[in-house]
Amino acid sequence: MSAEQIAFYTSEVLKDGFCVIKQAFPRQKLEAWNEAFTPLLEEYLADGGSDLKRGACRYYVTLPFLRPFADPEVFENDDILAICKGLVGENFIMCQLATDTPLLGSDYQETHRDAPPLFPETGEETPPFQLAINFPLVDITLENGPIEIARGTHMIPKSEAMRRLESGETRLEPITMELGDVMIRDVRGLHRGTPNRSHVARPMVVIGYSRSWMFRPEVSIDISQRAFEELSARAKQLLRFNPISEKVSFQPRRESYDTFAY
Repeated sequence: MSAEQIAFYTSEVLKDGFCVIKQAFPRQKLEAWNEAFTPLLEEYLADGGSDLKRGACRYYVTLPFLRPFADPEVFENDDILAICKGLVGENFIMCQLATDTPLLGSDYQETHRDAPPLFPETGEETPPFQLAINFPLVDITLENGPIEIARGTHMIPKSEAMRRLESGETRLEPITMELGDVMIRDVRGLHRGTPNRSHVARPMVVIGYSRSWMFRPEVSIDISQRAFEELSARAKQLLRFNPISEKVSFQPRRESYDTFAY
């Protein structure tokens, strides 16, 4: 991207709370991700599935930091990192690599944010501190469960955002996406998941980038010592606060959130 394009997408997130970059990743690459993800989801479901924190038939599965998911062409994408730098500053970290997948039988979630305000006693919001990079592993249509987002609700108190939503001053918009599209989202924007009315799983990947001082114990990425040593200097900087293990298993990890919605 040009400097002007980087500035445009950065300003979109600051203004609306999110932006969508069309065809940022090759479809063929994400088709390979979906092929590798399908048995992970099946194993997760066979092992008992979710505790229903996110709603019926909606599953949060952490991805192993192994190929094809540990792909520097994705998590080190120059354009996306440049936009993130403009939003959460220098030395931000990568703290999350997971998926959200509604199946047939899922329903509307309650409208929520993914993080509370940093200083709730002030009644004011701060500049961005945590971002979700979302991209689907299938085309997202109105039928299979698009995320709905209320524009511009990330920089005002939640009570005011809900008032505007209830009064009709703003509305929840379904965001359809094609395979290859990427959304960059301030996690404080009001949003909700919607029902998947199709017979096909609708996995949405989330990569979390946040300011270096932001620690949320419910999210992390397990990285093997060997994989960490093979990373580029920039990737080591991005992933520096994640746990390093002797070996990482290609197994779905169960959700550790106590609360995911605020």
